[in-house]
Amino acid sequence: MNPVEVADAITRVHHEEWARVVASLTRRFGDLDLAEEAAAEAFATAVERWPADGVPPNPGAWLTTTATRKAIDRIRRENKRDAKQREAQVLYADDPPQPLGAVDDERLRLIFTCCHPSLSMEARVALTLRLVGGLTVPEIAHAFLVQESTMGQRITRAKAKIKVARIPYRVPSTEDLPARVAGVLAVLFLVFNEGYLASGPDTDPVRRDLTAEAIRLTRMIRTLLPEDGEVAGLLALMLLTEARRTARVSATGELVTLGEQDRGAWDAAMVAEGHRLVRERLATGVAPGRYQILAAINAVHTSARDARDTDWSQVLALYDQLVRLDPSPIIALNRAVAVAELDGPEVALAAVDRLEETLAGYHAFHATRADLLRRLGRSRQARAAYDRGIELAGNTAETAYLTRRRDQLA
Repeated sequence: MNPVEVADAITRVHHEEWARVVASLTRRFGDLDLAEEAAAEAFATAVERWPADGVPPNPGAWLTTTATRKAIDRIRRENKRDAKQREAQVLYADDPPQPLGAVDDERLRLIFTCCHPSLSMEARVALTLRLVGGLTVPEIAHAFLVQESTMGQRITRAKAKIKVARIPYRVPSTEDLPARVAGVLAVLFLVFNEGYLASGPDTDPVRRDLTAEAIRLTRMIRTLLPEDGEVAGLLALMLLTEARRTARVSATGELVTLGEQDRGAWDAAMVAEGHRLVRERLATGVAPGRYQILAAINAVHTSARDARDTDWSQVLALYDQLVRLDPSPIIALNRAVAVAELDGPEVALAAVDRLEETLAGYHAFHATRADLLRRLGRSRQARAAYDRGIELAGNTAETAYLTRRRDQLA
């Protein structure tokens, strides 16, 4: 392999094996800090050696063995308790590395540990991206617009809480599993949404690094929990959303709404995979959950060759189903958009206005209301709604779009 091929191989192996290595070491030593540091040292050693020695036939096993040695060396250097040192020596001598297929459950344990409900959502996201995703602290800090030192402290405190609170390193019981999986999916959905339309006025409106990482981690969960419908639903939802990424922001940096996007620019392979996952879940006959319904709504939108061909009655029926599961004001706001297409903007505006008390600080509420008022010819009120939406918009792409729409008013 030439140097470029080796570098590409290391990047690919890092994506595929980081979580396996960290999970394996966590199981052996019961210490997240030690597992993370030893895994990082093993990958650093690979960067040094593989260009000269070549990529080993089984990179994951090589990395796990190297990381295990690094961990034991660290324990010895730190001169821990004699019992701990003897334990490490026994582990090293008598517990040879397992085949990579055997550590899949270890990865699942690692994910559930990072997403434990006793941790704050911020801590769960940071730990998952660091210990499961393998992102560096600077990368995570940049993604969420915080100081590197702040993110480092957040991760350190979270790991300390896991140790002090004795949060178990295990897959939850059968009874607890659905709720805990939902917590894991909430973390991944939050990561995806931050990349889908990033917050902050000075950041790129679309962060492909975050959306790609969320999809990669959700694929991992899908492999580990292949029968879970909501995991499949979330993956389908992410794929059908990510497929439209290149069409969502114009060359001038303005948000392009779904109805105005160039559908020929969508990623056809992603759309096809998302549709296949939605069909597979429908075929099971099992009542869908929130992510599956959201994925189905996206499937209806992406099935239409032109925005004018959208089956809005199907979209509304799906939103009616979703409202019964999740009667949140944001779902009600999105449902009103479908109502406007079927029953007209006046009926939809009445539904939107009922949400003002809870959504007054949400930019999309004012943007939706402005569009409905514009369609009703109420330009002065529409302008005021656009102004409020612009004040609350989270990034430059949304601001540019809302400003243009406001300025087009008579």
